Amino acid sequence: MEIRRLHDLLAEQLSKGGRPDAIAAKKGGRWQTYSTQEVAHLADVVSRALLKFGLQKGDRIALVSPNCPEWNFVDLGAVQIGIVVVPLYANAIATDYEYIIQHSESRLLFCSGGEVWEKVKSILPRCPTIEKVYVFDPEPDATSWKDFLAIGKGDATDLTPYKENVKPEDWATFLYTSGTTGVPKGVILTHHNIVSNVLAVRELNLMPRGSEPLRALSFLPLNHSFERMVFYTYLSMGIGIYYAESLDTIRDNLLEVKPHVFTSVPRLLEKMYERIIATGQTLTGIKRVLFFWALDLVKAYDPEKSYPLSYRIQLWLARALVFRKWKEALGGNVQLIVTGAAALPKHLAHTFWGAGFFIMEGYGLTETSPVISVNTFDAYRLGSVGKPIPNVEVRIEPLEGYTEGEGEIIVRGPNVMQGYYKNPEATAEVLQDGWLRTGDVGKIDQDGFLYITDRKKELFKTAGGKYIAPQPIESALKSSIYIEQAMVVGEYRKFPAALLVPAFPALEKWAQEKGISFASREELIHHPQVIELIDSEINRINQQFSQFERVKKFILLPKEWTIEGGELTPTLKLKRRVILAQYQKAIDALYAEAETPVAR
Repeated sequence: MEIRRLHDLLAEQLSKGGRPDAIAAKKGGRWQTYSTQEVAHLADVVSRALLKFGLQKGDRIALVSPNCPEWNFVDLGAVQIGIVVVPLYANAIATDYEYIIQHSESRLLFCSGGEVWEKVKSILPRCPTIEKVYVFDPEPDATSWKDFLAIGKGDATDLTPYKENVKPEDWATFLYTSGTTGVPKGVILTHHNIVSNVLAVRELNLMPRGSEPLRALSFLPLNHSFERMVFYTYLSMGIGIYYAESLDTIRDNLLEVKPHVFTSVPRLLEKMYERIIATGQTLTGIKRVLFFWALDLVKAYDPEKSYPLSYRIQLWLARALVFRKWKEALGGNVQLIVTGAAALPKHLAHTFWGAGFFIMEGYGLTETSPVISVNTFDAYRLGSVGKPIPNVEVRIEPLEGYTEGEGEIIVRGPNVMQGYYKNPEATAEVLQDGWLRTGDVGKIDQDGFLYITDRKKELFKTAGGKYIAPQPIESALKSSIYIEQAMVVGEYRKFPAALLVPAFPALEKWAQEKGISFASREELIHHPQVIELIDSEINRINQQFSQFERVKKFILLPKEWTIEGGELTPTLKLKRRVILAQYQKAIDALYAEAETPVAR
């Protein structure tokens, strides 16, 4: 059958018989599964309820909840009759809820209970377009999801003409960007935009192959374009989708689900790596020696290189004796990890590939539905984000301050958005003659692999006129086991400096081994030996960079940057302007000093 709209992907899988666990989630301590047929049935129930409510093609509904099957039922039920879905990050602040709901003119709102429901209640008086709210979880002061389903179950409307009336060029969703530099912008994506991305990814040798039915663990938010597109890809390929209970339960859920594939962002992989290193630090004797021997063996591993027999034997031993336990900790079946949304630090890529994990790094934007390029089993290169996917063109536009062959990444293809809702100025700024200006800086090698080297707006110039790309430096800094988070500063200053959040579990263990006593993290980061340790780590890392790029001073911070604290976007990217404003006085004082690095 011809696949032109999002609901065609579900229909295609139904025609193949579907699977008994198309979607699964844990409820009441047990996994509850929904077959492909049940998913289609519940989507139809949602469609009928929406029509009964009086919604028409082109109307908007808002959706805010952690990942759950109900999220999918609402999404599928709405888009198949032409209603535009406006999803929000569950962990966003209430004022973001208010802005997006009002800006999109959403008529209905579906949400989870608990904290999300409390935030929703706080902004409802200022959201006049919302006619009704339905809550997935039982709440004494809310209309329940079951009440909404009852409306559709009691209706027998033939949905065929409504589904056929949806065209590929019709709007499917508004995805509001997370707003690292200002208020969120509503990205308009059509059915064709997203479907083209799904079909292009399906053409690639990317998904694992196996005789048993494949399972995926999903924990990235569904309202993000990456996981949303991945959901449709899984669904259309008959891969069972299991939702993790939360980010805190991923380790347990991996062991329960034993997935073959999952998607992630580098920050979560970093945390996995840090936990592994912390475990290794607790080992003693021969186990400790083996652990760090294996880790050292793969620190520069490259799957494209040919290695001598002696190294291959050592690698086989390392995988059998050490890295096998890493695989068991991920459920034992993981064949593929796809990562995106930010650059994957090089040390993680080398280590995980060396340990026997296939990590395929990709690149994309909300504005491109989202995939632009991705590594695959047929074509991969560490450090790159792969080759452009079928039907997507990429070119590099030169920029001042960058080396030859490096510049802004410009994209054209069927996946490129229609524009920003109610924002023609911002649309005109990035969409020009059919090409999307991504704002990212990169280069393409002789074999067609794309590399992301910086974010255009994050490039800054020092007082000496030198341009500095902060992301590669930050990524290198975080390769230290003692550094959790890093942000490089120095615009119009004489040299770059860094705000650093230590990896406190590793740092505290080191301090205890050194006999350093401390009553708080604030006290710990001021200890002269700790400052000396971090300084030595920075000096080591600085050797990778040119003289003008090297971090000369740093500020140690006692508290991790978080989404709730306002320093990170929901996709765990740094909100640079927020962090700069928060620590401006400390930064000014740092540059005013001439002595050695100090903690603030």
